[in-house]
Amino acid sequence: MSEVTVKQLAEVLGVSVEQLMEQLKSADIAVANEDATISNEDKRQLLAFLRSSHGKDKKDQSPRKKIVLKRKTTGTLKVSSGTGVRSKTKMVNIEVRKKRTINRPDKATLDEIEKDRLEAQKALDERKKQLAREQQEREAKERAEKEAAQKAEALAKQEAEAQAAEQKKDETVDEVEIDEVSEEQEEQIEETSEEIAEVVVEKTTEEIAAEEQIVAKAKADQAIEEQVQRQVMAAVEKRKKEKQRKEVNKNTLAKPSRPNNTTDNKQPYKKGGNKKPNQNNKYGRKQLHVKGGRGNRNLKPDFKQPEKHGFKKPVADQVKTVKIKESITVSELAKALAIKAGDIIKELMGMGMMVTINQILDQDTAVLVVEELGHKAEIVESKTLAEELGSESEITDENAETRPPVVTVMGHVDHGKTSLLDYIRNTKVTDKEAGGITQHIGAYHVKTDKGVVSFIDTPGHAAFTAMRQRGAKATDIVILVVAANDGVMPQTIEAVTHSKAADVPIIVAINKIDLDGADIEKIKLELSNHDVIAESYGGDVQFIPVSAKTGQGIDELLEAILLQAEVMELKAPVDTPAKGIVVESSLDKGRGPVATVLVKSGTLKKGDMVLSGEQFGRARRMLNELGEEVSTAGPSIPVVIQGLSGVPVAGEEFLVVKNEKRAKSAAAERKAIERDMRLKAQQAAKLENLMASMGKKEKLVVNLLIKADVQGSVEALKESLTSLGNDDVEIRAIYTGVGGITNADAQLALSARAIIIGFNVRADKAAREVIKQNDLDLHYFSIIYEAIDNIKAAITGFLGTETKDVIIGMAEVKDVFRSSQFGSIAGCIVLEGSVKR
Repeated sequence: MSEVTVKQLAEVLGVSVEQLMEQLKSADIAVANEDATISNEDKRQLLAFLRSSHGKDKKDQSPRKKIVLKRKTTGTLKVSSGTGVRSKTKMVNIEVRKKRTINRPDKATLDEIEKDRLEAQKALDERKKQLAREQQEREAKERAEKEAAQKAEALAKQEAEAQAAEQKKDETVDEVEIDEVSEEQEEQIEETSEEIAEVVVEKTTEEIAAEEQIVAKAKADQAIEEQVQRQVMAAVEKRKKEKQRKEVNKNTLAKPSRPNNTTDNKQPYKKGGNKKPNQNNKYGRKQLHVKGGRGNRNLKPDFKQPEKHGFKKPVADQVKTVKIKESITVSELAKALAIKAGDIIKELMGMGMMVTINQILDQDTAVLVVEELGHKAEIVESKTLAEELGSESEITDENAETRPPVVTVMGHVDHGKTSLLDYIRNTKVTDKEAGGITQHIGAYHVKTDKGVVSFIDTPGHAAFTAMRQRGAKATDIVILVVAANDGVMPQTIEAVTHSKAADVPIIVAINKIDLDGADIEKIKLELSNHDVIAESYGGDVQFIPVSAKTGQGIDELLEAILLQAEVMELKAPVDTPAKGIVVESSLDKGRGPVATVLVKSGTLKKGDMVLSGEQFGRARRMLNELGEEVSTAGPSIPVVIQGLSGVPVAGEEFLVVKNEKRAKSAAAERKAIERDMRLKAQQAAKLENLMASMGKKEKLVVNLLIKADVQGSVEALKESLTSLGNDDVEIRAIYTGVGGITNADAQLALSARAIIIGFNVRADKAAREVIKQNDLDLHYFSIIYEAIDNIKAAITGFLGTETKDVIIGMAEVKDVFRSSQFGSIAGCIVLEGSVKR
């Protein structure tokens, strides 16, 4: 009920009954006594009177723009402290404060809502007027139709009466006339009846159509009105929700725990709120609680449970087709076959292989396992991200231009390769190399009178096989330098082999023809035994006699190079992203990772994103072979670049990538592949060593830690030193790298008990202290054959020496002579073998 007594209202307002009755009387509200009832209208009238009496006019009675609702509740909560038997519970007072702010829409929003409402109301009024006009037209039409029907009915009635009168008058007429008249009357009556029926039918049809039209229009009008109202209400609700959402975002508080509202009654919180039964409201009346209807919210949907132990229809074995990449792990293969990894491990154990779930299987093994399990294997060639990037920038013959030839100088050590290049370039590189032999691969381009030629100088020592192979891979023409006084040597034959494998044409430069004993025909004959046939012998290989000392034959050699390049028609696109090969790489203390690259196609620009194997980065600086900065490098031009993330592997191809993110992903993918391959090789080596060591005595293992100035020297040292092992000693290179010897290298050598080898590098201060304190074995070298001889001597020292007497000859003493100068002299005759001095 909304009415209360004067006494109840006085208690709520906190004033006396007499004061409230005086205020009611002043507000012209008639009350008899304190038990008289007051309605809501009386309350509003009293409020208006009190406001006006307190000096507030109607202008100040504008609705408030903001309403703030506050609620503060207190309660208790049981908290347990401690564990086990000694746990105690205590009551904690909790006070929860809630605040909610409701904002009134601003004037612009209200104006917009009012504008929408007025437009909707205007459209509704116009529609009502249109409906009223249509209703008037329908009523006028109905009246006209009704009048026409009445006139037709009256006319038919008059005609019927006239016919009846004529019938009575002509009763004496003969039967034939009567029959004719009757027939005429019947025809007239039928015609009249048909006209009346047509009028009635038309009227009925028109009435039905009009009624249906009225009902349809009424429904359409009602739908339009409801749609307009819905749009207005939706706009209001949308603005209201936006305001509430903004306020909630501003005033969001952490959700408090549920407390009780009483502090005296220290009871735990119970579900269902803190209202007591039969609790009175603020006016003292009791309110009746009506329970809501039973809902099915807690009922779970009824669905049929599958029968776990029921009969299942037999299914034929499924044969799956599995795509096998170059390498796949056991878990990946199990996932592709939809079986457990244990089944694959069991199958491999039956094949004699002990594997783990994360071990990598090669393609052949994976195919064999799939076929053993009754499935089909499909071999796919998986492309890495780097290969995809390379295929995106494939070289096309369109817009290709003639490029300079790339020439690699190869030959045996000390046959004058670098001296020949020095004469062509007017430099003295040989003087800078330790021991007078080339130990680094170098790339230069020379501008001659007959054109530009790029040269790659390779070492001739036997240890630098990988460097020579790399040079042959990156070249167009190979110049095979053979000393006229020395002839064909092992590295000469190796250079021929590399050139044949790379399918590169050879030009033989017979050097040192100014020395005595030079035999050119002998060299031609020796090389013909290795399928290098001179033009004078009917072959296609040019032989040019030269002298790096006097310069004899140099012009003929350059002419032969350019002639061969012209025959080969060397072309490459220029206006494309650069691609090429890393010729050499090193770690410079002041410049960081440095790589000498040879551009094979496109143009390398300063600032390009370069990707090479596991390393990537922007070419922040580009230098030519003279140390001068350049901004671009075209096809067949070697440059030194800085800015890579690490030292790239020499011989690795590089390419320019537009997207740095893709370059980073490709480098990470390559690093993961290399890591997997290393782990696979280590695991295979461990298993092989385990099988080989069964029943044999343990080998002596010598660990080496190799650091060099360039990547090529690291490769050469590792290959040469690890090949020194034999049945008694195994040499392992536990770590190889480019750059100086650091503290981390010294700590690794200490833990692995390794010999540290520095080739053209030195140890830093921290590394020297660790080496000195722990008495580690450190060796510095600048010439590669000295390193090989030293390590060979160290291995001999590890094994010790064993002396054996071997009889190589027998002699019989025939007589003994005495000499004051030599002492006793025995005259012997050899009976068996040989006797050497």
